[in-house]
Amino acid sequence: MFAELANAWEAARQSALRESRGGERRRAEGAGRKLKLVFLDRLLVTLVHLRHQLPHGVLAELFEVDRSTVSAAIRQVRPLLAARGFAVPDRPGLRLKTLEDVFAYAEAEGVELRLDGAETPVRRPQADRPGRRAFVSGKRKQNTIKTTTFSDGQGRLLLSGLVRPGRMHDQTAVRTEGIAEQFRTRPGVKAKVDSGYLGLAKEFPGQVSAPPKKPKDEACDGDKHAWREARRRQSSARICVEHTNAELRQWAPLRRFTGRRDTYAETHLAIASLVSDRSAQRATHRQMSNELVLVRDNVR
Repeated sequence: MFAELANAWEAARQSALRESRGGERRRAEGAGRKLKLVFLDRLLVTLVHLRHQLPHGVLAELFEVDRSTVSAAIRQVRPLLAARGFAVPDRPGLRLKTLEDVFAYAEAEGVELRLDGAETPVRRPQADRPGRRAFVSGKRKQNTIKTTTFSDGQGRLLLSGLVRPGRMHDQTAVRTEGIAEQFRTRPGVKAKVDSGYLGLAKEFPGQVSAPPKKPKDEACDGDKHAWREARRRQSSARICVEHTNAELRQWAPLRRFTGRRDTYAETHLAIASLVSDRSAQRATHRQMSNELVLVRDNVR
């Protein structure tokens, strides 16, 4: 990771210095103020902060620098991690960065997507701040930020982001984030979703699979048993995306985010890109066919 990001960090640093000077440097290479933290230390500071959400003052004590130095290091490295994209299983060097990339990959490789939303609690804004109610989740009854996660059938992360306020329903996000448009553009892509996306399943019945509706109370026992079995099978095939969200929740900022809300999207993308590196290393398990195979009778 150091080799991957070092050149991008140095290029961004030189660009910022050139802009502040108003032109090229006038002194020889190596002159001027020395960095208190080299890039490797800045990368370590950012990774520790993303993993454990330690305060900047604590990290400053650990690395024996000023708090402002730690804050500047995180501001510089975090966007580089967020811009990496998501690793692709069995495709070293290839990374998915947009929703269009995910659907193109799923169509080309025949991957059935798993789709789910997730909520992260955030700090409550001040009482007089405009748009305060937009982050109040009707489900969790607290201030949250919602994201959408895509995985394959083995729970390997393909995309996580599409940040929205906690008050917005998953079905509304389908329209605003362009997910429905992607299903319409690529009719060969299939996905399994939960009951929050029933509208998407109704619009694309041949592509999107959602849990079946519960039969009425007066329905016969056979229909109720068939409903329970169909629901169990659908849940068993979709549960892997819940495990993907659980992997993201192992990082402290995605369990409860205590920073500024305007930095959440960048923080989420940075963490998700790191999680995808690990999940993409899991070996691909081929599904065995359960079709009946005719056996040739060798008895003479």
